[in-house]
Amino acid sequence: MIFSPRKRNIAGGLLLAAAISACSSDDDNNNSQRDAAGDPPETSTPAEPFVIGLLPDTQGGSDAQGQAHVAMHPMQAVLAHQANEGVDMVIAVGDLTDKGSSIEWAEWTSVADTYRDQGIEFMPVMGNHEMNYAYTTEWIATMRNYIPDDAVHMPGYEWVNYYVVRDNVLVIGLAYYNLPLAISWIKDVVADTADRVDHIVVASHDGLIGAKYGQTREQIVEGTKGDDWVFSVQKDIREFFSEHDVIYVQGHEHQYQRSLVSATTMQTTLPASSTPSGGNYQMGAYTQIMAGNASYKGYEFRYGERELVQAIVAQKNATFSEGNGSDHFDVNSALLQFEGDRVDYRAYYAEHQATSNAPDQAFTADWQLMDKFSRGKNRCETLIYPNSIPEGTRSVLVFQPEYITDICLADDGSSAQLVGGVNNTFNRTDSRTRDMEFVPGFTRAESLMDLTRLAYQWLYQYHESWTPNLNNLYRVVPDENENVLLIPETTIDLKEHVTMSWQPALADTASDRLIISGMQNQTGVYQGAYGGLKQMDVDTGLAFSQPDGSAKAPKLLPATATQSWNIANAAADRYAVQFQMPEGMEATGVILATRDADQWQALSDEACIVDGAWSQDYLDTAPPSLADGCDDEKLLGYDASQRAWWAVLDRDVELALITR
Repeated sequence: MIFSPRKRNIAGGLLLAAAISACSSDDDNNNSQRDAAGDPPETSTPAEPFVIGLLPDTQGGSDAQGQAHVAMHPMQAVLAHQANEGVDMVIAVGDLTDKGSSIEWAEWTSVADTYRDQGIEFMPVMGNHEMNYAYTTEWIATMRNYIPDDAVHMPGYEWVNYYVVRDNVLVIGLAYYNLPLAISWIKDVVADTADRVDHIVVASHDGLIGAKYGQTREQIVEGTKGDDWVFSVQKDIREFFSEHDVIYVQGHEHQYQRSLVSATTMQTTLPASSTPSGGNYQMGAYTQIMAGNASYKGYEFRYGERELVQAIVAQKNATFSEGNGSDHFDVNSALLQFEGDRVDYRAYYAEHQATSNAPDQAFTADWQLMDKFSRGKNRCETLIYPNSIPEGTRSVLVFQPEYITDICLADDGSSAQLVGGVNNTFNRTDSRTRDMEFVPGFTRAESLMDLTRLAYQWLYQYHESWTPNLNNLYRVVPDENENVLLIPETTIDLKEHVTMSWQPALADTASDRLIISGMQNQTGVYQGAYGGLKQMDVDTGLAFSQPDGSAKAPKLLPATATQSWNIANAAADRYAVQFQMPEGMEATGVILATRDADQWQALSDEACIVDGAWSQDYLDTAPPSLADGCDDEKLLGYDASQRAWWAVLDRDVELALITR
């Protein structure tokens, strides 16, 4: 659905002297942005959803004369796409430039101004390339014209760490490496805005857990001895973000990734049961999104999944490098749409081969949907692993390849649960070998074994039969000859983050609505570490990539697996859901329906409803007998003993009971 952008008054910034004076007091800097009640100015509640676009790194590199440039062609493509999709705000996630030069800022603003003048608001965050070259001069002089007038700045970090509230969304922007420094301030901001915010988006250039980088690896595992500015707060950040359901967005990595980062460890992040008193349970993890690429530079997948605290659910990179890479770059555009307590996310890619701003390098982006989710605050969620887990692997409570959950409770007395299906269609990706080093007396690690300990303590799952590592039997390997710690290349099978969210009933539904999301994001794509495509059903994975020490074998995919990055028409593995009616409702008056756009349609003709309880055999071995003419209908049944409807589906859906 395309939404028209709502116009906002964003023409000017605050006066530079009022915000960056190192001599002014913290109270003065902070209070200058607040009203009498201590809060930033209120904004009116709009009739339409609030939509945020993510603009990835736009650094363009240097030309033959050594002059750095902005990647104007990809930047233009992203902003044109987002304007067409009706975004209200664009978050530029850092590395807007390569060297922070005046020429680059002129290039960046020449593209951005067109869309700002159309009414799109910008929230830029500082990347390492701005911090290295342009912090005290070009960044502030240019970005004060983009940072919103009503932004509330972190004392002492004006123009680099700040927040705004839009509708019911808190958006916090942080400079590169500033997340650990800002967590106390973030907690205060969240507390101050809690009564008018349903969603929290934190945007920075980098994060705790990376694909190539990541502060945990850089500042803790390979960090300096006694330098504890990340070490002391890393776990606190993960716990706080998980508790508050933060969506964390970042750049820096020049590749796309969506993952869950756990408050504890992934093998103890339990999708537990709902309770009558406590309500629905969410996993103890937060969503992390690497926005992808809008530059003339691509990175391979280094170090792999940090599976101790991370589960990757989407990964795509394109390095445009000869030999082992892809034959193109990706440009990425992602959209976060907020409406009430619901968020709908869509991420797109387009291939291109541009390497400079020369006119003949211009391209028309062919946008393809590659990732999505929809969810609300009142939800149940789980992590579904692929069926490539070797037989005999202990489940360790979370290794679940089946679409089976406990009940999820609606406010109107309805409940639902997934009751069948197996994750046979999943994506696979390779990483490349990297190493980590230490210097006794300087680094936190004093020895090779000490470095090994830190890697397993903070990033990787140590393999034992009771804590299996599904990515590699030897996830980190001390190389005593070279005196370095190897992170061997490995093959990683992605997981599915499946959510069931409840939304209030509408005028044309007889019950609350259930959104099932996360089922159709993977199609059987197998990608090498540099972005080159492999064939899941032909190519063997990298050595030692199974927990028994073998390589992941080729995987025969279902006929519905397209092995395409485009998921617009992807089919999920068939799964079953059971929807229990609230007390007092009669089955004869309602039927289970799905929403298509704004229309509700019964899942099946009334004459085709199966009378009886759900059976696992219905999915494959023994489907029920149906009346004549029902072969093309969805499989829908009613279990009178449970007062529950059940259905077999192959898509993300929005369900509700409607009047017959």
